[in-house]
Amino acid sequence: MSKAAFRGGVHPPEHKEQTSASAIEWMPVPARLVIPMSQHLGAPCAVQVAVGDRVRRGQVIGSVDAMVSAPIHSPVDGEVAAIGLSLTAGGMRVQCVTVTPDAEQNLEAFVPVPAGDVRATVRAAGIVGLGGAAFPSAVKLSPPKDMNVTTVILNGCECEPYLTCDHRVMVESPERVVAGARIIAEAIGASRVVIGVEENKPDAIAALREAAIEGVEVSSLVTRYPQGAEKQLIWAFLKAEVPHGKLPAAAGALVHNVATAAAIADAVELRKPLTERVVTVTGRVAKPGNYRVLLGTLVSDLIEFAGGFSGGVGRVIAGGPMTGPALADLDVPIAKGSSGIVVLGPDEIAPLVEGDQACIRCGRCSEACPMFLQPYLIATHANRRDWTTAEIFHPVDCIECGVCSYSCPTRRPLLQLIRLAKAAVMSKGAKL
Repeated sequence: MSKAAFRGGVHPPEHKEQTSASAIEWMPVPARLVIPMSQHLGAPCAVQVAVGDRVRRGQVIGSVDAMVSAPIHSPVDGEVAAIGLSLTAGGMRVQCVTVTPDAEQNLEAFVPVPAGDVRATVRAAGIVGLGGAAFPSAVKLSPPKDMNVTTVILNGCECEPYLTCDHRVMVESPERVVAGARIIAEAIGASRVVIGVEENKPDAIAALREAAIEGVEVSSLVTRYPQGAEKQLIWAFLKAEVPHGKLPAAAGALVHNVATAAAIADAVELRKPLTERVVTVTGRVAKPGNYRVLLGTLVSDLIEFAGGFSGGVGRVIAGGPMTGPALADLDVPIAKGSSGIVVLGPDEIAPLVEGDQACIRCGRCSEACPMFLQPYLIATHANRRDWTTAEIFHPVDCIECGVCSYSCPTRRPLLQLIRLAKAAVMSKGAKL
């Protein structure tokens, strides 16, 4: 029997039928790669190469000594063609290294990362959370010493509509996911390992259970967004709440994405750096699918490989529609946290609404909020730039899942306003 859902949340149309059965396919090496030096939360990397340098697949081209960071590696053998600021999917211009790949590539070969313990290897491999947050994984593997982490939870929910990249990783490489789970548990001394998968992926659940080793549980979860958020997963398995302002480790748990676990297994067992990832391309494209893509590949090239647009295009989203930003420019690179490209038609998006709309006090956003917040109040005070009052309603606890905006009948930009309040509070009232 599937575990009961958490309080709140929503169940939007899943829209996974286009790609859930599509096996992962390698995208050919593009003509150029634009590789951002900031593909993770934390300090950006400093460029370690110069224009004209020859680089090898797996060679470090960006690094920094900051604890919350992860090095960047070249995904190909090739030549550094340019270094400079380039636009990314999040709308920021960051330092990027443009590499022109050699005509002949061996994607099975790579410069191995230095041998070391699990944490050192994971950091050297540049692994970050592949579910979208892109938090450096080596930092997660070093919980505070005063917090006793007993349970490792792998997130296989993939609750965002349209996305199926994690689904296919679980179906096609379940043994890598399980191996990564074991490595993580041994590294932090956890006694329990559980992989949570929403019940709408029975083939992934079956594959993982067949691959599971002693001590690894595979649990079916009720399909409900945002079941994959780490605080909701911790509640599902431990019935424990993460204290306000604390890390998940304070509740005795460590949460990693299933694709991250597979990448950790590759790093530890094969000494392989993170240079590619699986991306779902779906919606109004001629050939929807799940593609293994070299980091730095331009979204425009990926869409072209997926057959180009099919029908009218209203919006192109980087990631899932609940949390992903709409792209204003398709010449932006795929990064470590890029889980999908969703192309929506004009008939699939709501018309734009100018400015903030009046709140009708219906309470739907509060009922749906999985963090027990009052989104309409945070948004109201954020709209007034009244950060002091907004802070009373705990905007920092928002997990930015977007269910408030999804639930609002007047289509107020609740999530965007809450993000403003959250940023202001975290920066101690900075003027925005």
